Amino acid sequence: MTTHTQSLTLTPDNAQRLASLCGRLNEHIHQIESFLALKIQQRGNVFQLSGSATAIADGSHILEALYSVTQHGSLLSPNQVHLALQEVKHAADEGDEQDDSLLVKTPRSSVKPRGRHQRQYVQGIRQHDINFGIGPAGTGKTYLAVACAVEALMQEKVTRLLLVRPAVEAGEKLGFLPGDLAQKIDPYLRPLYDALYEMLGFEKVARLIEKNVIEVAPLAYMRGRTLNNSFIILDESQNTTSAQMKMFLTRIGFGSTAVITGDVTQIDLPKGTRSGLVHVSKVLDGIDEIGFTYFNAKDVVRHRLVQKIVEAYDKFDRSSVSKLSSKDPSQFNERDN
Repeated sequence: MTTHTQSLTLTPDNAQRLASLCGRLNEHIHQIESFLALKIQQRGNVFQLSGSATAIADGSHILEALYSVTQHGSLLSPNQVHLALQEVKHAADEGDEQDDSLLVKTPRSSVKPRGRHQRQYVQGIRQHDINFGIGPAGTGKTYLAVACAVEALMQEKVTRLLLVRPAVEAGEKLGFLPGDLAQKIDPYLRPLYDALYEMLGFEKVARLIEKNVIEVAPLAYMRGRTLNNSFIILDESQNTTSAQMKMFLTRIGFGSTAVITGDVTQIDLPKGTRSGLVHVSKVLDGIDEIGFTYFNAKDVVRHRLVQKIVEAYDKFDRSSVSKLSSKDPSQFNERDN
């Protein structure tokens, strides 16, 4: 592969902004170098980039974009650098154009869907009354759903938010946790609270919960209810049974939007129990009024290692299935069964 070299001058020449761009001990520069297979040398506001033509173009774009972020005095974090790199990667892989109309606006920030599947997901939530987001951890399924819910509430498209989760133990028992039922299930709902706090702030969330405008509850509390003019999110739905999923979907009333998220590779149900998410994706397949978005490892927007971990598990699972299917039935013994 031919190695090219190109210089990039960032203006204005501002020492404080350049320090923020480069990060502590040049950690942001090293992050960009590692991700793009690029070599970057800096002298003041002049950067020399060495690598493939594509890597140089992407590196230049990243440096200019991140430098513009620092103009308001913002200190860049490794997380912001990672997200910017992911965005460039998605654009390169899919050739998608950016669509600002899909920007999700919340009181504290605007959330930008990254990659084709996230954009499809947000578009589906705005168009359909029922949407499913299915895929591995770190792909933004829950976060984007909460952002769309907050946006809908602020625009008065709905009058309340319901954030629902099945209280299924991941190898632990609820009975051994201290406190009453509400305190026992609180840890399972923490990711939903965290997203709300980030978008609305602690005080506003507390006031809205007190007024019952926002309700965070276990799935069992949904039985017998009809939910009108609400935005309902069922998170971790891979841990519902088929009966629970049917019960939840039939709670939806007029003027309501429901988003169901889950990861079919992380089912914590008892052995032999069929996941409601796996079942419903087959039952409702083909209904145009219901949206399905399937995420994969390429959509992971967390730490870069999370993407590699998801890919490694997928590769291992495919290899295990392949070995099992090619095994001579006569070689199975009692342990195999």
